[in-house]
Amino acid sequence: MKLRYPEHPLRQALTAELHVRNFEPLRAPAQVAHLAYLSGPSGTGANVLHLQALLRQFGVEAPREDPGQYFFVDLGDLRLRWERHTEFVTYTLTRSGAFDRPFAYSPLDDLPADWLAALPGKVVTTALLALEPRETPERRQSELIALFDDNPVVGSEVAGGNAIAWTDLRIDPDGYGRILVRDVGLSDGQAGRLVKRILDINAYRAMALLGLPLARQASRILTRAERRLADVAVRMRVGDRGTEGPEGEGEGKAPPERRLLAELTALAAEIESVAARTASRFDASRAYYQVITQRLSQLREGRIQGLQTLSEFLDARLAPAIATCIATDQRQQSLADRAARMTALLRARVEVQLQEQNRSLLDSMDRRARLQLRLQQTVEGLSVVAIGYYGVGLVGYLIKGLEAGGIAIDAELAIAAAVPVVIGIAWLGLRHMKRQLHRDEGA
Repeated sequence: MKLRYPEHPLRQALTAELHVRNFEPLRAPAQVAHLAYLSGPSGTGANVLHLQALLRQFGVEAPREDPGQYFFVDLGDLRLRWERHTEFVTYTLTRSGAFDRPFAYSPLDDLPADWLAALPGKVVTTALLALEPRETPERRQSELIALFDDNPVVGSEVAGGNAIAWTDLRIDPDGYGRILVRDVGLSDGQAGRLVKRILDINAYRAMALLGLPLARQASRILTRAERRLADVAVRMRVGDRGTEGPEGEGEGKAPPERRLLAELTALAAEIESVAARTASRFDASRAYYQVITQRLSQLREGRIQGLQTLSEFLDARLAPAIATCIATDQRQQSLADRAARMTALLRARVEVQLQEQNRSLLDSMDRRARLQLRLQQTVEGLSVVAIGYYGVGLVGYLIKGLEAGGIAIDAELAIAAAVPVVIGIAWLGLRHMKRQLHRDEGA
């Protein structure tokens, strides 16, 4: 009876995710070619279209829908495994059957040349792995070195002693990295897991090292940025106290803060630009390195007398490269923080100067306002005098006219008595007008 209950929409996808990076059983003898290329932006569909084009050339029905993260299919004598990772795609081609020379043939040779040339991305690694059966006579050390073009060989017992793996971790004249695995006591499932882990290590090793050239380039830029940042810090300090001569007198002027702030802002933007270009690459290198260390532990290596193990070789070569990426990432973050702190400090100094300038301006405006008030009071007094003068003149004409008309008035005495009255009226009138103006401004 099928259970009925509310199901999370991601339940099926999360269960399927456990089997995305699964392996296929494999039996020696077999030759395996592995190719990994940068797939570029996801969502374009170019990688699936290219897979479909290959299947059509082999007369195999292509998947109608997006195959997801992996796809298996038989192409005649070849077994194809297609995998899509976050930023790269891999093709693994396996051909089972006896062989005389492990690296004389590659399954990739059976693919159309024009199809390979049209890959929608740049190849970062190709590997050719030969899985020898346990019945094959053991090779002497000289024969083993000759298989790898006289290059130093790295090797170890793997899978708990059930197999032996050798490689030189170089690119041969045909463009492959060569890996030889001898079956000692592997089951088909163990052989499939072992081959997949070794090929994963090879692919992730190449992807992890993509961050090293960026780290070296960023390091040169950061070195120049550090010197410029130190120079700005010195100029900020000198700007605080000035340059003192032998007798303690200031001989130099402080550099303009706004010019320093513009320079510091440009420097911080440059550091952030470097971080933006490299942060995701460094994070990816760190993640790939973690996968490599996990896969190496799963190999369960045992030492072969006189040979360096794969873990030892990668620990001596790959670990410093990843450490460089991590250190460069931390360095640029530290520089960005220092630039931000210096920018904040300089902005505070500029803000203090602006506040001082504003305070001086307000003091100046206050002094001007007091002067204007005094001038206004002076003008008001003069206005009262002027209005009173003209008012007394008009009153004088009136009194003199009355005196001439026969009214008994002492004109000079009357005019003298009118002076304080006229001036008082003028003063009260101006005061009333001033109050009225203040009321209108308050409204």
